[in-house]
Amino acid sequence: MKKNVLTILTLLLTLPAFASAKTEKTSDAPVKEHFQNHFKFYGFIRNYFVFDSRESVSGTSDLFYYLPKDVNMKDGIDVNDTPSFRFVALTSRAGVDVSGYQIGNVHFGAKLEADFYAGLSNSSNANVSNWFPGNSKISGTAQMRLRQAYATVTWKDLPMGKDQKASVGLKIGQAWHPMAADHPHLFSLEVGAPFGPFSRTPLVQMDANLGKSWVVSAAAIWQMQYQSTGPVGASAIYMKYGMTPEMYAAVAYKVNGFQIRAGVDMVSIKPRVLGTTAEGKTVKVSDRKTSVLGYVYAQYAYKKFAVKAKTTFGQGGEHMNLMSGYAKVGENLTDGSWEYASLRNSSSWLSLSYGKKWQGVLFLGYIKNLGLAEGVLDGPIAKGDVYFCGNGFSNLNQMYRINPQLIYNIGKMNVGLEYQWTGVQYGDYVGGNLNARALADENLHWVGNHRVNLMVKYNF
Repeated sequence: MKKNVLTILTLLLTLPAFASAKTEKTSDAPVKEHFQNHFKFYGFIRNYFVFDSRESVSGTSDLFYYLPKDVNMKDGIDVNDTPSFRFVALTSRAGVDVSGYQIGNVHFGAKLEADFYAGLSNSSNANVSNWFPGNSKISGTAQMRLRQAYATVTWKDLPMGKDQKASVGLKIGQAWHPMAADHPHLFSLEVGAPFGPFSRTPLVQMDANLGKSWVVSAAAIWQMQYQSTGPVGASAIYMKYGMTPEMYAAVAYKVNGFQIRAGVDMVSIKPRVLGTTAEGKTVKVSDRKTSVLGYVYAQYAYKKFAVKAKTTFGQGGEHMNLMSGYAKVGENLTDGSWEYASLRNSSSWLSLSYGKKWQGVLFLGYIKNLGLAEGVLDGPIAKGDVYFCGNGFSNLNQMYRINPQLIYNIGKMNVGLEYQWTGVQYGDYVGGNLNARALADENLHWVGNHRVNLMVKYNF
């Protein structure tokens, strides 16, 4: 009897385990189906092989290209007239899109995306600047970094009248800056920068689709990786203490493969919180710099042919990698505050693409530094009083790029070869100064760089 009781108790104790195992086994299919319906994993392994004929400003192990450096003569030689080569896979990427969740007509989604970027370090040898002309921050072990991380809420099928529907989407998190979301047909890492805005940043963005053709957008934007410049260099500190988010608004129209969008962006920052009066007393100052930048973007696609174009014009934009900034102008005010004026900049690009399996692309870009709208009355502006994009130089006058490329697409593999010529017109600083409009207009001269870039990419 005792033995039978023990057997019954053992069966009772093990039944939940069997039931659990059976439940887990039968739940595999629903879990798999759930992931397939709501989660889309993606990414790629990407390798770049790059040759430059001249020392240049570039980031991400010299893969994100900006512009060639000016002439730098030492003992009769231009030390920047030096070729270089490197190849690296640190821009490989992984991400996941989440979609398919809804309550009524309200849809929820998200994106999380990362790649390899940080971790590269400078050479520790004190003689590196004596023996090499350029950036020594090209070695080390790359670490994962955040690219995008945002949630979305979309209200669909909202009535508009005349049998048309509207939808309103809200995006909250780290994402492409709305002025930088339109990319030319390029596989190079900089995708057209600095001829167009480039930034991913924290934001709250609203996009309202009004019928089939019209889209109205607005956003409040903060700064993180891509920052305004100022007295202490590039930093998000100016926006933090300015306590004013960057504001953006745009309207777009699309029909039959054609799309056009126009928008405006405003940034208001506080370059300093504390200052010093003429008597040497520390005071809180009223410094503030506000700039407005506008753009127009258009694209058209027909069968294997596509064309895209974009132009930006206005003030500042250095926080989006545009070749611009602002300047301290005039004397210190009696309360210790400074006055500022934004530099104006015109930046444009055009890209043409034809083909699918074999794809040919031509990219053309042009930048003009227009300086201050009005010259400073008391004469030249000191180089140190001009806060310019950290990836460029305030003596830049104009710049252009010609970039043809050929891409072979086979299944999940892409192989591309591009040639890139970038020419920059620099002027000289006169006694360490720019002219009254913060431009270098003396001894204007051109320098250029030949870049050959090979990419091998596997998508998954």
